[in-house]
Amino acid sequence: MSLSSQLLPPVPEDTARIARAAFRRGNPYVLLCDQLGAVFADADFADLYPKLGQPAYAPWRLALVTLMQFREGLSDRQAAEAVRGRIDWKYLLALDLADPGFDFSVLCEFRGRLLRHGATERLLARLLDAAREGGLLKARGRQRTDSTHVLAAVRDLNRLELLGETLRAALNALARAAPDWLRATAPADWHERYDRRVEDMRLPDAGPKRDAYVVRVGTDGFLLLDALDGAEAPEGAGDLPEVAVLRRVWARHFERAGAGSRDGNTGGDPAGGVRLRPAQGRGPGDRVESPYDAEARFRSKAGTSWTGYMVHLTETCDEGLPRLVVHADTTPANVHEAMRTAPIQDALAAKGLAPSEHLVDAGYVSAEHLVAARERHGIDLIGPARPDQSWQKQEEGAVRVTDFVVDWERRRARCPEGHESTSWGEYRDKVSGRPYLRVGFSPADCRPCPSKPRCTRAPSRRLGLHPRPEHEAIAAARVRQDSRAGRRLYAQRQGIEGTISQGVRAFGLRRARYRGLAKAGLQNVAAAAAINLDRLAAWLAGRPLAPTRTSRFAALAA
Repeated sequence: MSLSSQLLPPVPEDTARIARAAFRRGNPYVLLCDQLGAVFADADFADLYPKLGQPAYAPWRLALVTLMQFREGLSDRQAAEAVRGRIDWKYLLALDLADPGFDFSVLCEFRGRLLRHGATERLLARLLDAAREGGLLKARGRQRTDSTHVLAAVRDLNRLELLGETLRAALNALARAAPDWLRATAPADWHERYDRRVEDMRLPDAGPKRDAYVVRVGTDGFLLLDALDGAEAPEGAGDLPEVAVLRRVWARHFERAGAGSRDGNTGGDPAGGVRLRPAQGRGPGDRVESPYDAEARFRSKAGTSWTGYMVHLTETCDEGLPRLVVHADTTPANVHEAMRTAPIQDALAAKGLAPSEHLVDAGYVSAEHLVAARERHGIDLIGPARPDQSWQKQEEGAVRVTDFVVDWERRRARCPEGHESTSWGEYRDKVSGRPYLRVGFSPADCRPCPSKPRCTRAPSRRLGLHPRPEHEAIAAARVRQDSRAGRRLYAQRQGIEGTISQGVRAFGLRRARYRGLAKAGLQNVAAAAAINLDRLAAWLAGRPLAPTRTSRFAALAA
């Protein structure tokens, strides 16, 4: 396929006439076309296509079709049919009424080009550019971020099913890549165990028969891996993705009793025996949950357990402007929210859309984040600081860390009774490597102190402090959090939960259409752009935001 850049055509007269007659009360796509134009242009995707070859279908149209497809939750076939049969789609795409459209496979090929060239973000970026050009989006405003889980497009497997399906997936991949070699290598009884999906078979009940089946599967896997490592193995067969997953799963779940291996080494004699390793926790970690989506991870959060991914949505919340999603960040499920605060802000700054105020929940906030956001991008990160877990914080009238005066220049701290610290040490956490301070007071001052019962239960008080920038940032955050104005400001963060609800209910945000992190990320970017398409149409039509739903019984109290 090649691309010859062309000027964007106007809407054909017959299409415009029929559309205006059919939609006298207005239509979102007609309104968007009239107000914002085509949004995309062929030049936005020119680098995705070669210079020579058969002419490709106009990518600016495919980008719009992708957004409309995700807005309405259509499959590729349904979207291609809508291009052929719907007047409002033809109006936005500037197509003649008799235009036959394209084959549905063109959409899959277009998404593949976006993935191969790392261009998925363009679906959202160009729509944001159009909003910015229309005065509907501004930088250095106020934004908010929250996340939700995304279920992978795979079946949940127990441990036995995972082992059998991983070996079966590797055998199917080898049957495509090296059929003659596999036919000569695979024993006849493998077909009895791996021709059908494991969940469709009658597996042995718990007990010796089930244990023997597990050992048999483990031995079969090691036999296959040994054969792939041998000199007669076809070139490239051992590098197949499914074989790589087999090695990872076998290294985690099996060990060879004879070789005494504990690192998953496939050398040695399988006849020496295969043992199932003790069951390990399901996360966090790098545990493969399904051979058909090796990047999906298990996580349990707030009573919800799932296998898949997390998507973090960031949207604007400025007064007098539409709420637009400016970034969609997708990660494996076991990546904590705190790990994404900085990357999200870096991505916003790269787009020229860094906010002045960034509203987030407690999962995204730490003392280091507060300082880094301000120093790197001038962003005021607003969210609940992690609570003080000390007993002094929980007991009324106790002497808290905030009651001590810290003299950073003299490297001293003074308690409410006027005693100064006698030690000041700088250390690094052995796990995270983060610096912290340990400030100690003399037992000679603390023992006779009348405030000691309210201050410490040890012979003397010791303070654990952040370095000065983090200490002052976290103290200021807690002061703002306790103020009335701070609580009113932070209350605006709740609006992002409505966006996530809209994404889940209307745009299928919580279920992955595709397998793999890159494809799940493309889906979430396209869904974010489709949400913006819907909101821009509502804003241009003057449709107000829907009020928060209140049950009739709750309304009685009001």
